[in-house]
Amino acid sequence: MHSPGPVPKSKRLLKILVFVGMVAAINLGGNWLIHQLDFQLFPRHDAMMNLVVLGFAAVYVLLMAIPFMPGIEIGLALMILLGSKGALLVYLCTLAALIISFLIGRIMPPRLLIRLLDWLHLERASALLARLEPLDRQQRLELMYARAPSRLLPLLLRHRNLAVIGLLNLPGNALIGGGGGIGVIAGMSGIFAFPVFVLLTAAATAPIPLLFYFEILAH
Repeated sequence: MHSPGPVPKSKRLLKILVFVGMVAAINLGGNWLIHQLDFQLFPRHDAMMNLVVLGFAAVYVLLMAIPFMPGIEIGLALMILLGSKGALLVYLCTLAALIISFLIGRIMPPRLLIRLLDWLHLERASALLARLEPLDRQQRLELMYARAPSRLLPLLLRHRNLAVIGLLNLPGNALIGGGGGIGVIAGMSGIFAFPVFVLLTAAATAPIPLLFYFEILAH
């Protein structure tokens, strides 16, 4: 059989642009949904307060768990609306969303991502993922160390727990999928034990709610 010839750069670029467009559409759709939910709770809505807060919390968890979807606006609105109690609620919801995204990544068949990489003609990444798929955690780490294209990746792998904390708090991390995307990739990678990831996310998502909580108490 003849091996397929090289893929034209224009075709590869077009597919990447289509993928970026789909990600942008998902993000815009999430923003549109948030704006549809953006309304003020006046005193006459007191009887519905608990139901509304529960609904907002559920939407926040959903948006935070999905890669590239915005959700922080709802979290900030809940903290402003409920004060110190809102900070605790947002913290717990953020933690729940990241755990859900991690579990989605853990159960998601790697073949789906391999097919996406093949469609984008990212052959090296696809081949590496195919080699990683049948390996256990230690074997995956050893292979990634061996195949690392630069000195930066082994450093990140060696300090992967700190890397996850840093990425979750990195401004503009929506470009790499946001918290949901980071959780899914962490789950799919197979190099994080579930209890470790829970502890990491618990530490990584605590600063902003804590700052808001103590700021409210100070006033």
